[in-house]
Amino acid sequence: MRPTRPLPSALALATAAGLLLTACGGGDGAADDTAEGSASASCPGGEIRFGVEPYEDPAALRPAYEVLARALQERLDCPVTLQIVDDYSAEVLAMQNGELELAQFGPLGYVFASERADAVPVASFADGSGELTTYTAGIWVPADSPVTSVEDLPGHSLALGGVGSTSGDALPRYALEEAGVSEDDVEIDYAGGHPEALLALVNGRVDAAQINSQQLATAEAEGTFDPADFRQIWTSDPIPNDPITVAGALGTEFEDAVRDALLDLAPEDVAEIGSFLDVDPPGPLIAVERSTYQPLFDLAASLGLTEEDV
Repeated sequence: MRPTRPLPSALALATAAGLLLTACGGGDGAADDTAEGSASASCPGGEIRFGVEPYEDPAALRPAYEVLARALQERLDCPVTLQIVDDYSAEVLAMQNGELELAQFGPLGYVFASERADAVPVASFADGSGELTTYTAGIWVPADSPVTSVEDLPGHSLALGGVGSTSGDALPRYALEEAGVSEDDVEIDYAGGHPEALLALVNGRVDAAQINSQQLATAEAEGTFDPADFRQIWTSDPIPNDPITVAGALGTEFEDAVRDALLDLAPEDVAEIGSFLDVDPPGPLIAVERSTYQPLFDLAASLGLTEEDV
């Protein structure tokens, strides 16, 4: 087991590129009533700060989430500030410290946000038939690699996405444990994200890499990954897609208002995000609750993960 890492002492948010989606001086007119910072049940403190984990290149994520944020702002009549955080732990810490009212977490990130910040899941991403979408973690090797299973990984390097990631950290390490492979016998390289782990494999810097089904779909569409040149040696059970959560400390009125607003969004409001999450065709968001993510709570318990692992 790799040593745990302490949580950062300060929040590192992408404030320089932060987008305050207000109607002041603009043409939307969606937040005129709250532009002066007035508060209501659906607009605590006069604004909603919405955090998103950097599961893709932040420069690519931002335009997609701007669409959702504008639509949400219009329905709640409240300015929405979009913040792409630096990493998984920063987002948990931000909600814990009262710096985020709304956040999308990866499934495992939600487990710890639930425990540390009382994050309450309200919605996630559905397909065109209204069913909650899922994805899978995977481990890939070059097509000509002598590695044919997880049991063959000792003595080889494995690129993982980032500390605290569901499919880019916890599940691949769980696969090692299930196969009886000690992490001490595998050279684990935290590449810094899902795209970076994939590129480490493509560029021959590692012998194997985690590639989840969402990143696989994105890379294939972009032409940066040809599955014919590689081979998947492990895949996980389906993982429920990321929950959008609210800070429980803000009460049920805010929770209900945000849930209703999210479930009222049109498919086109989340279509760009869906392209990153391998949701095709996208449907309206669907309500979720803690029990939806129980397998991730079970995974954390099985691996003995604590908040220091995020």
